[in-house]
Amino acid sequence: MRDAARIAAAFVAACRDELDAPKPGNVHLFADGHRMTAAAFVCSAEAAAEPLSAPGARVGARIFKAVEATRAAVATNTNLGIVLLCAPLAAAAESQIPDLRIALLDVLRWLDLEDADLAFRAIALAAPAGLGEAEHDVRAPATVTLAEAMAAAAGRDRVAHQFSAGFVDIFDRGLPAFDAAGRRWAERKWSTLAVYLGFLAAFPDTHVVRKYGAAVAEEVRQAAMLFERRLQTTDEPARLLADLLAWDRSLKQRAINPGTSADLTVATLFVHHLRGILPSARNSG
Repeated sequence: MRDAARIAAAFVAACRDELDAPKPGNVHLFADGHRMTAAAFVCSAEAAAEPLSAPGARVGARIFKAVEATRAAVATNTNLGIVLLCAPLAAAAESQIPDLRIALLDVLRWLDLEDADLAFRAIALAAPAGLGEAEHDVRAPATVTLAEAMAAAAGRDRVAHQFSAGFVDIFDRGLPAFDAAGRRWAERKWSTLAVYLGFLAAFPDTHVVRKYGAAVAEEVRQAAMLFERRLQTTDEPARLLADLLAWDRSLKQRAINPGTSADLTVATLFVHHLRGILPSARNSG
């Protein structure tokens, strides 16, 4: 299988793994929510995978074409944050640099005005919540590079923060949590849940902050800390399922969706899969 096909397969696998875990407030196989279904997310992943992994494509082109393909497939914004995070990872994975993390830093260093223009078009097409609050108007042609635009948004958006911080949350928080959980439990869904709760407990989810404010996001973070602690101290995570799903229903009844934490989880899983299938990624993390 050629690298592009392997990268695409890794992306779809990451998206499917994320859906397998009972992530409170987010869409998963145990419960749909927010007028979206797990099936729509699978369809989105399959639609976005090929443009996201297009050989030699600029990061901006990967982002725009993946969002465009998603809109054609499901006619809604299911994966903008996922695509924004995974596009530079996909570009890094096809490089000849042995370490994926170093390759990613090289990709991020060269993000330019064209990347920004295409990413802005993708964001406007996806029309996420809080679009009008951006410092740089994504409905107009870009006047800064994508690296500069992400740096400007880093303080209020954890996805943007990854671009200026070298995806530190993925490599230094998400992957260690996933690997540690994998050594404890055989079922991958619990490792995925550990990553999601780890992100949700570590900092207020910026998607929740944008929609409901800092107080609600902090309330969610505090609850996530309790569940993370329970997960880390049990040998049988399945015993938490009923309580996890009860919290899930409560969040969805209030239309609270910790989408940024879910996006970071997919990116972590994508790197995990890339480490396993690409020679250029096996020494990373």
